[in-house]
Parts: sequence; structure tokens; C-alpha cells
Amino acid sequence: MGDNTLGTRFKITSFGESHGNLIGIIIDGVPSGLDLDLDFIQNELKRRKPGQSKLTTTRSEPDIPEILSGVFKNKSTGAPICLIIKNTDIDSSKYEEFKDILRPSQVDYSSLKKFGEFADYRGSGRFSGRITAGFVMAGAIAKQILKRYNISIFAYTKSIGNIIDEDTYQIDNLQKNIDLRDRSLVRALHSEKASLMEQLIEDVKSQKDSIGGTIKCIVNNLPEGIGGPVFNSLESNISKAIFSIPAIKGIEYGAGFRAATMKGSEHNDPWIIKSGKIQTAKNDSGGIIGGISTGMPIEFTVAVKPTATIGLPQKTVNIKTMKETEIEITGRHDPCIVPRAVVVVEAITAVVLLDYLLLEGKIPSILKSD
Repeated sequence: MGDNTLGTRFKITSFGESHGNLIGIIIDGVPSGLDLDLDFIQNELKRRKPGQSKLTTTRSEPDIPEILSGVFKNKSTGAPICLIIKNTDIDSSKYEEFKDILRPSQVDYSSLKKFGEFADYRGSGRFSGRITAGFVMAGAIAKQILKRYNISIFAYTKSIGNIIDEDTYQIDNLQKNIDLRDRSLVRALHSEKASLMEQLIEDVKSQKDSIGGTIKCIVNNLPEGIGGPVFNSLESNISKAIFSIPAIKGIEYGAGFRAATMKGSEHNDPWIIKSGKIQTAKNDSGGIIGGISTGMPIEFTVAVKPTATIGLPQKTVNIKTMKETEIEITGRHDPCIVPRAVVVVEAITAVVLLDYLLLEGKIPSILKSD
């Protein structure tokens, strides 16, 4: 049914489970002759991997990618690229203990209704955030191609709980922003707010609870005219991909929900000419009008829910006895998933945009000039 495949020209197929042998991604549509930076792929995975700080789950996975096909002498062959990551630190004991007890706000009940007795309850199986390691590998390759055309994708933590970074950052100074973000355990840019965010996560963790937040993503230098009306909307297709990331519960472009409180005179983006180029004086449209890119930066913010797995007692149901009961979950989980999800938002956005550019002929199909 294509449930695990995204894209048309640059197509990815995700496979593997949280507590299975491995996580993987098949990438079809990579032109031949692309010189792959394997260190870049590894570094992108490092930004997502578990056990990277005191603020994340203690599950310890090295997340070292293995290339099974499509690459010869570090260059793409034009064949599908298959990348895998082996799972090495699996502990399914807690899931066996609670397999008949529905975990609140987890996928247990809906997957049981969908797949019956065959549903994989270990670490939420295919529904786990663990599968996003494959997204990151595909996104790392997409980013390498987009970089050739000076298209950058940058995301950072905008808020954790009620601690919000309201500052506006110069997108042209990309490397400075990357350095600021990567020095922060929460992947934020504002140092004072970052410290408060870290403390909030630690406080929540000590209470055996969790917290959510938001991630802002900015795409710079995407050509105007990308996308289409109605069902080919750039906003729609980015949103579809973003909602494929577990724990994402909302997305807004530009002014987003704030637009509902604005007058047209406030929300409208005036057209101007700057350095001989048509652009807008501000960007409350988020770089997309009518589902088509305007040439202004694409800006969107996503809402990430609190991690569903918490250590506090919660009411639930035992599906075997059909009686209400209480569950108190122990084990390993992130008190806040936001910092690790930042790179995933970038990655899946890169996949969608590269697919668009290839479909619309904006990127030459051959990269053999290397």
C-alpha cells in the first residue's frame, strides 16, 4: 500500500523496528556520480542518536550506518542506495511485562486494532521514533545534493514547555547559527533560554514526567515557483512528511495561527524590489503562497508532544481481563524528544524538497562533472 514509502523521483522506503535487528532506508533516485560524504551522514546521525546527553534516554546505540548497495568507491552508482543501522542495545523485558496493559497515549490500542495479534509492542515497533534514524540518513544525502545549489535547511529548538525563544535570527549567517545550536544540549540558539530549557527538562525528568516543545525550520534559497495548486501544495507535502515523524502534533507556516488574530493589512506581505529582485518586505506567508514557493525563505514551526512514556502512575485498561487498572512504567525514555527531533525535521524536509526539484526539472539529473 506504500505506507512506508515517500516521494516520486527522490523516493525513500523505511524499514525496521525499534526492537528488531535493525533500522534501514532505501533511497531511489540518487543520480550516479555523487561523491558521498559518509562523515556527514554519521555526524547527522550523531545529532539524533540516543544516549547523547543527560537529557536523553539512556539507551546506548552507536548508530553507525552500513551501506549495502548503490555506492561504489564512495560514489553513487545510480542504483537504489540501501543504508542500515543495527540495533545493539535492546531491552524488551518491560514491554513483555506490560504487553496486555495499554500505555496511555501510546500506539498500543490503535495498532492492536489495525494489526491484531501481530502488532509489535516492543518499543512501539514501527511507530517508534527509532525509525527516524533512516529519515536522517536519507536527509543527509538529500542535503548534500541541495548544498550544490546553495539551498540550506536549518532547524532549532524554539521552545520547551513555556520557555520560548522569540528572537529572530539572521538566516544568512548559517554557520554561526549551526555552531550556536550544536553547542546547546537542547539545540537552541538563545544561550540564556537554552539554560532554562535544560533545567526544565531536568526538573521534569526528576519528577518522572515529560515535556514537549516546538522546533522552527528555515529553508533558504529555494527557487520561486516550486509546488502547485490544490493537491500538489508545497505546504501540504511538507506537512505530510513532517507528520510522519512520531510525536509531531502540529505545524504552522509563517505567522501560522497568529494570522487568525491579525487584520489583512497586518498579515499581507508587501511586494518590494531589493537588489533588482522581487521579494516581500516581511514573510508572514512563510515563503509559500497558493502552495507555491515565492523565493522568500520557507519558515515553519512544528509542535512536538511530551514523550508518552512516563514513570508516574496512570489509569489505563488491561485488555486481557477487560478491567481498568493502573500502570507505572519503568525503563528508558526521553524526558523531552525535542532536541533529538531537530535534525529529523531538517532531514525529512530535505527529502521532500529534493523530490520537488527533481520532478520540476530545477536540478540537472546528471552530476557526472565531478
